[in-house]
Amino acid sequence: MTEPSPALSVVIPSVNGWSDLEGAVQALIDQQGDAAIEILVADRLGPAVREPLRQRFPQVRVLEAEPDTTIPELRQRAFEAATADVVGVIEDHVRVPPDWARSMLALQAAGEQVVGGRVDNAATGKFIDRAAFLCEYAACLSPPEGPSEWLTGNNVTYRRALLERFGDVIAEGRWENRLHDAIREAGIELHSHPEIAVGHKKHYTFWEYFSQRYLYARSYAAMRSEGQGAGARILYGAAALALPPVLLLRTARAVLASGRMRGDLIASLPLQLLFVSSWAVGEMVGAWFGDGGALARVC
Repeated sequence: MTEPSPALSVVIPSVNGWSDLEGAVQALIDQQGDAAIEILVADRLGPAVREPLRQRFPQVRVLEAEPDTTIPELRQRAFEAATADVVGVIEDHVRVPPDWARSMLALQAAGEQVVGGRVDNAATGKFIDRAAFLCEYAACLSPPEGPSEWLTGNNVTYRRALLERFGDVIAEGRWENRLHDAIREAGIELHSHPEIAVGHKKHYTFWEYFSQRYLYARSYAAMRSEGQGAGARILYGAAALALPPVLLLRTARAVLASGRMRGDLIASLPLQLLFVSSWAVGEMVGAWFGDGGALARVC
């Protein structure tokens, strides 16, 4: 019997290991009855992930990549391999709810070409996990509803034709905000639906998250300052040192607006200060000295 054509292709960059990836794939497999889903795992970790993945989920398409392949590059490879008309993106530590595919496809069928949702914390057992989540995802606790200026990059779907249209932007190897800005500049709306919530289930040590904030910020600043003159880069790097209070205030406002995780925010303020300080130093170094291989180490 011929397999039905997929209604949805889901892209998962594999950068954290099998213990994370297994749950992300299983959550998608569990809703195959709602829609034919093509799952594409772009993996840079090698046999430790690929062998159990092929054994446990032989229906998953595995796209093999070198260890230094960046997350934006992994996404690009999977975008190019996707065959469904609608393409979704999650992460290997994200857990989609049972109705995720059905909800996303219904909104796409209604004419929305880019659809994003909410991100909730699903790693609740350890204080460091909750603190790290707040630093990175506080704004995603209660995103705006309707046409939006931004969407998260790990709970989003696109029309494949749109990804093909903006293939040159994707090929720049930047984070999703670059693609989303280009789409908006072309007059296409980004649609935010907070009712579509995924769980972010990632575990950290203090040093792991502290260093990840630095690496992400360095890579981000290097991209932003690319092509700028020395004076502009020096000013950008110096201005980055003023970021900690700005970032802390942004996190606090988002948490208060959501009405959730307020106790975690108050208890984690010392950690938040350390995290945003790492973020600021990363932006300074990225502006002054470039990426230095940071993007390939972000996970």
